[in-house]
Amino acid sequence: MGEQGSHNMNAVTYDDVHVNFTWEEWTLLDPSQKNLYKDVMLETYRNLTTIGYSWEDHNFEEHCKSSRRRERHERSHTGEQPSEYTQCVKAFVYDEHLQRHERIHTGEKPCECNACDKVFVHHSSLQIHISTCTGQKLYECDECGKAFAHYCTLQIHKRIHTGEKPYECNQCGKGFTSHSSLRIHKRTHTGEKPYECNQCGKGFSQLSHLQMHKRTHTGEKPYECNQCGKIFARPSTLQVHKRTHTGEKPYECNQCGKSFASHSSLGTHKRTHTGEKPYECNHCGRAFAHHCTLQRHKKTHTGEIPYECNQCGKAFARQSGLQMHKRTHTGEKPYACNQCGKAFARHSNLQMHRRTHTGEKPYACNQCGRAFAEQRSLQIHKRSHTGEKPCECNQCGKTFVCQSNLRIHKRRHT
Repeated sequence: MGEQGSHNMNAVTYDDVHVNFTWEEWTLLDPSQKNLYKDVMLETYRNLTTIGYSWEDHNFEEHCKSSRRRERHERSHTGEQPSEYTQCVKAFVYDEHLQRHERIHTGEKPCECNACDKVFVHHSSLQIHISTCTGQKLYECDECGKAFAHYCTLQIHKRIHTGEKPYECNQCGKGFTSHSSLRIHKRTHTGEKPYECNQCGKGFSQLSHLQMHKRTHTGEKPYECNQCGKIFARPSTLQVHKRTHTGEKPYECNQCGKSFASHSSLGTHKRTHTGEKPYECNHCGRAFAHHCTLQRHKKTHTGEIPYECNQCGKAFARQSGLQMHKRTHTGEKPYACNQCGKAFARHSNLQMHRRTHTGEKPYACNQCGRAFAEQRSLQIHKRSHTGEKPCECNQCGKTFVCQSNLRIHKRRHT
């Protein structure tokens, strides 16, 4: 034993201690013989580890893997199905590791959640489950205070603060904080949409998008505002709604400083500076800055005017148009200026009026920099650069930049 002790710095390989069966010999062993072989190997492994040998366990593991591969290959020829209980000849340094591993074969799940009675093979799996089951969030970010149920989720979150993006797309070079985010991003290149709605067949690249889509069929709105009780289908919509109570507007325009409650509202606003109109009508080619404006415009082609005034019979393409029209009958002006008290039938008119007090001119010309309080004024001004004169006199054919100039001109004919 002393001699071997002096040899303990050398690694013991699998070839030093194993009984060498050929595949044909291995297949002749019955289950009890295979178990005996496993026990002998494990005992040898433990004894050598106890007296100080280092063990190149990857050699042993590779043997086990190749044994399982040979067994699976043999079944592909014989058609034999693997038994429900199959030992795997895997080796472990500690008895408790072996005991935990053997539960995979026995099906034993001794770790039970006392909140929901769900059972697990390993205590570590139970701990992960408990944090989800109870809503407990033990791992807190020391920079922003946000808490998480799992340590790994905290580590991913911390990359928001450090800017670290270790997962890079090999097609476009874009970086991501987590491997799952990279995997989802790659679908933008492949076009893969693995999550399909079983009601309408629509496909989605993310499971969360499918789950939100399904609510359009069920009408489910699980997210409720704890201040006013209004319910929403998406948590992001609830979050934006809550800002109507708090007044929070975290998204600021870097051109004019105006703030917005949602990122999408900021994106829409920025088009007033850039002049971008991404929504194009497939009937006439006319483009619009907002999707809702395009939808309204399309009704001019279909002739759809479903909203009719019950007082004068005038019809409108949208309900909001009918509601505003009705105020011409009632005289209602619900939008009052909090500085001078002047009231308006439309909120947009109030907004424009307020700029007479603030001096705000959010609509700037991207050619000369001149700014205007109203978008329409900017559009008319731009014609001074383009030379466009769309307003034509039906008596003499003379054209003008704006409708007001045409009206002044028409007085000459009368």
